[in-house]
Amino acid sequence: MTDETLPAGLYLVASPIGHLQDVTLRALEVLAHADLLACEDTRHSRRLLDRHGIKARAIPYHAHNEHRQLARLLDELRAGRSVALLTDAGMPGISDPGLLLVRAARAEGIPVIPIPGPSAVITALAAAGLPTAPFTFLGFLPPRAGARRRALSDAASLPHTLVIFEAPHRLGASLADMAEILGSRAAVVCREMTKIHEEFRCGSLPELAAAPPATRERGEITVVIGPPTARTEPAAVSISLAEAWPRALSACGGQRREALRHLARQRGTSRNALYRDLLAAGLLADSRAP
Repeated sequence: MTDETLPAGLYLVASPIGHLQDVTLRALEVLAHADLLACEDTRHSRRLLDRHGIKARAIPYHAHNEHRQLARLLDELRAGRSVALLTDAGMPGISDPGLLLVRAARAEGIPVIPIPGPSAVITALAAAGLPTAPFTFLGFLPPRAGARRRALSDAASLPHTLVIFEAPHRLGASLADMAEILGSRAAVVCREMTKIHEEFRCGSLPELAAAPPATRERGEITVVIGPPTARTEPAAVSISLAEAWPRALSACGGQRREALRHLARQRGTSRNALYRDLLAAGLLADSRAP
């Protein structure tokens, strides 16, 4: 390490997604010389800092206090100090705190300096063996079933690879929804990347949904889903309207208009056409406009 002063500004420092040695020399230099570290979890970040012999002043900056801490950090930056933002894993602002602070800093003309490094999105995409471009990163799916299914329905029409983060306790339910809505697309479930128990489970979405993991899932999961092909027709198309309509209503909390939109997207048809089919099948109680 050098003793040179770090120029003032907001530094976005990528942190390891697992293995503590997966950090760049430049990142260590910034962490060692920044006037202040803003950490998603100071205890978690302390393990990285201690591993590399870095003593630094750190404060918590996470989803539950970022509005409150924003003013304090901006005051530090306005005073000409260097602030390094460090999240638990990967790049700040990517499904992690950082967006509000970056926007505020840019609005005031404060330098924002990215210090690139590990990324769960890119690591999973590279290791999955599925088409890498184009791809869409969906971040974390909504935790509630109805909202999650709607988000997947919205993504179903995208003709390329999807990358999704998921919490371990929701993985089973999410995979089941993915299989039903996205069909038999090829997918890879990436777990514990760069750690001792790193695992990549490959298969079609229905296969992955039907085969629970041999060990209890730990840590955040990254799911990479390949693009649709002519053979990956969503399961919702193959089941009858009599089965699909009640499911759609349930997923949308009984809201008919939302259920029509949701199911029409799943089945690749217009809402009006679906409405006529439901009327013809006697599945609607009245003939109100959709």
